[in-house]
Amino acid sequence: MRANVILFWILAGFFALATAIYGVWSSIDATASRVANSHELVGPEWAGTIALGLTTVLSAFIAFYLGRVRREQGGVLPEDRLDANIDDGDAELGFFSPWSWWPILVAGAAALAFLGLAVGVWITFIAVPLALIALTGWVYEYYRGNFAR
Repeated sequence: MRANVILFWILAGFFALATAIYGVWSSIDATASRVANSHELVGPEWAGTIALGLTTVLSAFIAFYLGRVRREQGGVLPEDRLDANIDDGDAELGFFSPWSWWPILVAGAAALAFLGLAVGVWITFIAVPLALIALTGWVYEYYRGNFAR
């Protein structure tokens, strides 16, 4: 995790430098290309300058957060050790149903719902009940059938 913290601080510095260069460059370019009888204020191109500035802030936030998490963990993660094996960082992710079809049905219903939002709202009215049925089936799949407990 230490490498990630360093990487995001480097990215924050890079984006800060890019923001400054972009702001100055776009301001010079606007001054050079200004029409003689125009009375508008000349300054940097604000959309790109603000976008790069917010990217700087986001990179700094991520670096700060990862640094705090690393400090609070107290130990060295397997990714940071040179003598670690791949299996050292392989944690248990949880239990997954080996033969379940419900996640595929939930994904299909969600895709249909988003398609309805993009194409026609009437499709969403079909997708929502399908999503509720698929989600209910996924939640309660171990309460009936072969895998009931």
